[in-house]
Amino acid sequence: MKIDLPAKVTFIINNLHLHGHEAYAVGGCVRDSILARKPEDWDITTSARPEEIKRLFRRTIDTGIAHGTVTVLVGRDAFEVTTYRVDGVYEDHRRPKEVTFTKLLEEDLKRRDFTINAMAYNDQERLVDLYGGMRDLNHHLIRCVGDPKERFTEDALRILRAVRFSAQLGFPVEPQTAQAAKEMAVDLKHVSAERIQVELVKLLTSKHPEMIGEAYRLGITDVILPEFNAMVRVEQNTPYHKYDVAIHTLYTLRAVKADKILRLTMLFHDMGKPKVKTTDAKGRDHFKGHTLVSEEIARTVMKRLKFDNDTIKKVTKLICFHDYYIQATPKSVRRAMNRVGVDLFPYYLAVQLADLKAKSDYKKRAMLENLIEIRNIYRTILEENQCVTMEQLAVSGRDLMELGMKPGPELGKMLRELLEVAIDFPQHNNKTFLCAYAKKKIS
Repeated sequence: MKIDLPAKVTFIINNLHLHGHEAYAVGGCVRDSILARKPEDWDITTSARPEEIKRLFRRTIDTGIAHGTVTVLVGRDAFEVTTYRVDGVYEDHRRPKEVTFTKLLEEDLKRRDFTINAMAYNDQERLVDLYGGMRDLNHHLIRCVGDPKERFTEDALRILRAVRFSAQLGFPVEPQTAQAAKEMAVDLKHVSAERIQVELVKLLTSKHPEMIGEAYRLGITDVILPEFNAMVRVEQNTPYHKYDVAIHTLYTLRAVKADKILRLTMLFHDMGKPKVKTTDAKGRDHFKGHTLVSEEIARTVMKRLKFDNDTIKKVTKLICFHDYYIQATPKSVRRAMNRVGVDLFPYYLAVQLADLKAKSDYKKRAMLENLIEIRNIYRTILEENQCVTMEQLAVSGRDLMELGMKPGPELGKMLRELLEVAIDFPQHNNKTFLCAYAKKKIS
């Protein structure tokens, strides 16, 4: 098998070879190349010690020197070059207490997580596959290298990574690997929130975000996202729904593009329903107030998983408005753009559409036509630069002060009133009209 290595990767490998060392591209870049996917990074493994790597290349960074990793800079690109190693005892389900460098590629590949990530390649020897990576790629399986319990004991995050790779590649987790993951999922409690967050986002933004359901089946969400479990088998006996809350959520995840903000919004958008569910005398279910409860749950979970403030702000706002109904009129759409935010309004439309797709057929056609018309009106508003924000208002606080108003709450209140006028009547968003309006109000 021939893999087209980037010229800079070939340069690093050849330079190591010229000085008597073994070197290969290794791991995910080899896997992705075989699958005709573009690798995100190119990692290199070598028999050379870290100090030898540093002598052979002019520009290097001691990325993880204690574990044998040196980053080699070639032009503007960076490549991690790691010495073959054997890991010592794992004491925290995360990293070995110590590592021992080795001259054997076989020993280095043996410590890796999954067979499909334990292949190496260079142009001289071509593909080195000692643990059945090609077999599992051909059979579409995620399988641990060797004993899955040993691999998961070494790093408990691999339990979640198994499902993440399954979601990204569309491969099922091999039965023995899945059983070990199920038995050892509780060890994920030892993994940092930051590492959990990274894997969860990769899972959610994959081709198969609905595989969060597999994480539930294996007991993973018991540890990292028990709020998801609360939605499972919570029926929605209403004309608008045909799935329970969890299954509805899985369908909505599939219905939006692979964007972090959108996928997180759909994951959390109905998490408040189990807490507020009531059933009336006729057996019909109600979920009044679930948007605010879902918003609070999302904020709590994302803080727990160390998401950045910008992501938390955007996701929680979208959840708050995910059930916000708009009539397809220009005035209503302008008001909604003001409330939701111009930057988030396209996301709001995507959330509305995904939610609608995962519902029953009851009134679906009319709601879809309304949503399409809202989108058309939204585009017109943008094209005509109609006023929906304070920044677009034709007058400023300075203009009002020139009319005699003093800085303070009353000035702010007047600006907001003028914005309401401009939103409702775009033709009046001009300085002459608005100043006359304000002057009349002041007098």
